[in-house]
Amino acid sequence: MLRVLDVIEDSDGPVGPEAMLQSLGFTRSTLYRYLKILSAAGLIASLPGTGYTFGPRVAELDYQMRTHDPLVSASRPVMAELVRQAPGIALLCRIYRNTVLCVHQERGVTGFVSSYERGRARPLTRGAASRIILANLGSRATGKLYQSEPDAFRDGKLGDTLAAVKVTLKEIRQRGWDFTEGQVRRGVTGIAAPVFDQRGSVLGSLSLTVGRGHLNQNELQEIGERVMFCARIVTKAVQGHVS
Repeated sequence: MLRVLDVIEDSDGPVGPEAMLQSLGFTRSTLYRYLKILSAAGLIASLPGTGYTFGPRVAELDYQMRTHDPLVSASRPVMAELVRQAPGIALLCRIYRNTVLCVHQERGVTGFVSSYERGRARPLTRGAASRIILANLGSRATGKLYQSEPDAFRDGKLGDTLAAVKVTLKEIRQRGWDFTEGQVRRGVTGIAAPVFDQRGSVLGSLSLTVGRGHLNQNELQEIGERVMFCARIVTKAVQGHVS
């Protein structure tokens, strides 16, 4: 049944039953049963002649996540303080499948707008907010990802071979923060640090996007340490949260 939601998610607009049947391979009776259940739950909705889209329950769940998710709650004040100290846009991201999903954004006094809004996914290999997560995933996970998309690692300037990729990721992991310039948007620099869950596994990242490139080493170091300090505060709050 959840595959119906996947089809809607991957579409640029409403999806009709015939397109779903072709994509999913269900029998017609099975598909209509699933559509009825998902519609009753408010997870999908349709208008005559348009097809199915996500329903109002999705918006309700998003509100609940924004107001009650411990990760977002712990990060919001830290991110607000970060952009007061260092003008830019702070992003909170978490790993989702083999992508990195933005779950919160705080904007300071800055002359640019980030297109990396809440709910938008990006690959694990591009941008500091993604690469710092990748660096902390572990060798086995990295190897599997590399085998499926070696060109993505090369385009993300992580290395031309798996051995080179592992060296790059080890350097990022040991430094504790990462930076990229112009990988996601021209003329800006992203600096990110990892956030970990109660088990010590990487949960996501906290990053700051600065609206210019060519930062000198002292600037990068100062911002990198500040972002890493903020990410550690969030990690401590998440690890100390009791459900």
